[in-house]
Amino acid sequence: TLAYLTYTALMDSISLPADSLLVLSLPLIDTLIPAGFPSPAADYVQRRIDLNDRLIHDAVATFFIRASGDSMREAGIHDGSVLVVNSGRPVTHGDIVVASVDGKHTVKRLLKVDGRYELHPDNALGDYPVIHVGEELRIFGVVTACIIEFVRIGKAR
Repeated sequence: TLAYLTYTALMDSISLPADSLLVLSLPLIDTLIPAGFPSPAADYVQRRIDLNDRLIHDAVATFFIRASGDSMREAGIHDGSVLVVNSGRPVTHGDIVVASVDGKHTVKRLLKVDGRYELHPDNALGDYPVIHVGEELRIFGVVTACIIEFVRIGKAR
């Protein structure tokens, strides 16, 4: 389909060779921080973390896409979240995937039910239907991480 070809071309144009990623080592405070009471966590900087190393498992096969809607809220994916997607990872039952069903794009959890694949939302509070996969299912990749931006640099909220 045209949408798939355009999407693939976009992915190819932004892919980088694995050895071209810039290493950016940032401080990692290696302790759990309670969400309720203050903690002097700055005293616990023990090592550094590179977000490329942490979030990107295969640079050539990785792309980012922004989610819209709340159907995957219980999986930690909120409206506006940036998804890290690995298009080279084998898809298995239970994975969260970026997919196209009959030309409509979505992010959902892939489940095999009674021998057939279905795409399930992760939000019990909403009225989101299970998508029963017909003939045309394209998986663009497996969501491996989700980035939620509380403050966007250079953008008004």
